[in-house]
Amino acid sequence: MGADARIEELKLELPKAPKPVATYVTANRHGDLLYVSGHGPLKPDGSMYTGKLGAELDLEAGKVAARQVGLAILATLRAHLGTLDKVERLIKTLALVNCTSEFAQQPQVINGYSDLMRDVFGDAGVGARSALGTNSLPGNIAVEIEAIFQVKD
Repeated sequence: MGADARIEELKLELPKAPKPVATYVTANRHGDLLYVSGHGPLKPDGSMYTGKLGAELDLEAGKVAARQVGLAILATLRAHLGTLDKVERLIKTLALVNCTSEFAQQPQVINGYSDLMRDVFGDAGVGARSALGTNSLPGNIAVEIEAIFQVKD
């Protein structure tokens, strides 16, 4: 089963593919690699999940935000490739969690994203990953994630 069929089977609602908010592109292809710029937790209504983990948000809310970032990244992939079935595999993810200095569950937060990628792409959706905490993100978003995917024509 392809990734587009899995999206339907899982009844996932992708937001509209986000547009750049500064001087960059949302994705840039070089050969068989698609570099996806940092995405925030964009909801279908255009709003974002905001707040700091360890203060306004708990672990479960962080996982939900990270999953929503994954849905936004899937929307960007589909917009750039025409279909998610052109994704060969997830190569690398860099994730930032807006959190207090005491919060130490960044990897568990980002599992919200990683579990989604695995659900959509199977084993090919499990790649290398870094999950870091930061004291601030643009617009006070809860999570920002960038990724590199191997793609085919």
